[in-house]
Amino acid sequence: MTYEGVLTKMQTEFSNPIQYYLVFENSFLSLNQLLGKPLEINFVGYQCLNCGKKKKIFRQGFCYDCFMNSPAAGDWIMKPELSTAHLDIEDRDLEYEKRVQLQPHIVYLALSSDVKVGVTRGTQVPTRWIDQGAIQAIPIVEVPNRYLAGITEVALKNHYADKTNWQKMLKNEVPQVDLIEEKASLQYLIPKEVQEFYHIEKKSLYELHYPVLSYPTKVTSLNLDKSPNYSGKLSGIKGQYLLFEDGTVFNVRTFEGYVVKITV
Repeated sequence: MTYEGVLTKMQTEFSNPIQYYLVFENSFLSLNQLLGKPLEINFVGYQCLNCGKKKKIFRQGFCYDCFMNSPAAGDWIMKPELSTAHLDIEDRDLEYEKRVQLQPHIVYLALSSDVKVGVTRGTQVPTRWIDQGAIQAIPIVEVPNRYLAGITEVALKNHYADKTNWQKMLKNEVPQVDLIEEKASLQYLIPKEVQEFYHIEKKSLYELHYPVLSYPTKVTSLNLDKSPNYSGKLSGIKGQYLLFEDGTVFNVRTFEGYVVKITV
């Protein structure tokens, strides 16, 4: 059976194990059911997720023009400390920025390759951690806007990684760490204006389990621009990656905006 559509990040359902879905305009694919089965991916073309035009994807599913101009691709997305909506200062579109920045945000520790610190909107829990391939995560503070989350992350980045080592994550090379203990030890690192939002008694530790039959020992990334046709047997799904039996891994999120045909 063949499915065709524009790639967007896999939709997930928090259960044990996590459920993964590829959602296209007129169909969807339940990926957990395909574990252990052959899967073929064929690159067909591009379609910008913002303007819908069939233009080459530049970054984050956007064509170059949209990436440079859309408020959804502003610098504050990747660097929350640059958020200015709480000051009524516009970056690209103040109304959009207020809607996204002026809502509860969580600063967290997650265990995906090593302990990492990160920021996410309250509405993205636990989706954000699933997308990173974290096996555990714990909120540190919940603050009322993105700026406060950003300055907290900056303060903690001196002590924790802020990026996932994707190869270690996919090979499941994860150290044993007590995140509750880590949270208890870092209060003094948090900026003064965020201290009131820190509560140690909130020990909500999340455990995440992924549908993986076997982890690879070596990983090779599938790049649709260089290898437009690929087929292999699906051996697992973790983060936003499809893992194949031959060690090939496919980062769905990297190829958002690519039109593909998937045959199962």
